[in-house]
Amino acid sequence: MRKTVGAAAVQVKSPQTIDVDAHAHVAVTSEDATHPIEHAFDGRGAPGGTEWVAGGPGDQTITVSFDSPQAVRAVVVEVEETRESRLQEIELAVASGSEALVVVLRQEFHFSAPGTTLEREHWSIDRKDVRQIRLVIRPEKSGGSARARLTTLAFER
Repeated sequence: MRKTVGAAAVQVKSPQTIDVDAHAHVAVTSEDATHPIEHAFDGRGAPGGTEWVAGGPGDQTITVSFDSPQAVRAVVVEVEETRESRLQEIELAVASGSEALVVVLRQEFHFSAPGTTLEREHWSIDRKDVRQIRLVIRPEKSGGSARARLTTLAFER
């Protein structure tokens, strides 16, 4: 795997999912050493799966840069939060062809443990020549000390 911590690449194992290990570089703002970004791409999703956890609180950015343009039909995101109640926002941006990154959606989700603890999203984007995908995660919109986490991040062909 090619990875950079501090400004980082990986994948869910399925025939319709792009193999990030083989075809991309992932840049991540930070990671907890016991919960690296590789966990978001290992195919062991929620509930109870492995997860990437940010190294500290605050906004986090995950940027996936493909080695060559990819057809991406959908982005799959799973977040499991069983520890604390919080309001999270995820922003998805995509760069296709020669265009710069463009925000294609922004979505909020309220975790309310022990009841609502799992967010599972399947966002259709239907782009043919994706060079880069960026997720910005605001783990606690009210400014609390929650750390961003992802159980799954996958890109379907």
